[in-house]
Amino acid sequence: MNGIDDGAGGDHAGDTDAHPGDGAGGRPARTATVRTRHDDPELVRDALAPDNTDSMDARVDDDAVVCSIERETTGGLQSTVDDYLVNLQVADRLVDRGAEHRHMAGETRDEGRSRSRDRDRDVDPTNRQTTDTDTTHQT
Repeated sequence: MNGIDDGAGGDHAGDTDAHPGDGAGGRPARTATVRTRHDDPELVRDALAPDNTDSMDARVDDDAVVCSIERETTGGLQSTVDDYLVNLQVADRLVDRGAEHRHMAGETRDEGRSRSRDRDRDVDPTNRQTTDTDTTHQT
């Protein structure tokens, strides 16, 4: 994660690219663009998608995730950017840890998904998962 795009071509942690636009109700909108570089930007963008709001537009540009955020108030913009950066940090860590796991296992991303599921079934065929977590139902 490299920081926030200042609009001048550089990434600077802590800077914001906030400027007025056309907000709802005739009020000027506040906008910010966050650009961060990643080894697997598509995976990071997809990991962030469930947390994105209607005021956000995240896309991949080469090796970067670019998220444009528009809010009516400066405070709302700051809160949304802060939330996005926290979510981005978590997503980036998870993607990195997953890559380390796959590397240690000698698997590619696509191979790892199907091979891991098959291994789980082979190891414990009585494992009955009852939720989306690792909780199992004991009989």
